[in-house]
Amino acid sequence: MLESDIRIYTTEDGKTEIKVTVNEETIWLNQYQLEELFNTNRTSIVRHISNIYNSGELEKESTCAKIAQVQTEGIRQIKHQVNYYNLDLIEILLPSLQTRGKLLVVLNNIN
Repeated sequence: MLESDIRIYTTEDGKTEIKVTVNEETIWLNQYQLEELFNTNRTSIVRHISNIYNSGELEKESTCAKIAQVQTEGIRQIKHQVNYYNLDLIEILLPSLQTRGKLLVVLNNIN
């Protein structure tokens, strides 16, 4: 992914805040953010994403980007590759998973 913009959105009830990466005229969320958005667990998110890719509904190369994130554990810094998914994939997850109110509508209209 190229240069990006980070925007923060909060649900109407103020309980969930999601930092959204905006790049190439779409949003990108990682599995943890999707877990918050859909109010479910990562296992469910990963299962749905795998089904989308395995069915051929979307191609992973065009909807998934790996971004390195650094995490401090004790005195060590560990770099992890984290998958981010774009709005095309997020929209396909909608019928299967419950969203946090109007947050997705806001995300869909960011540009």
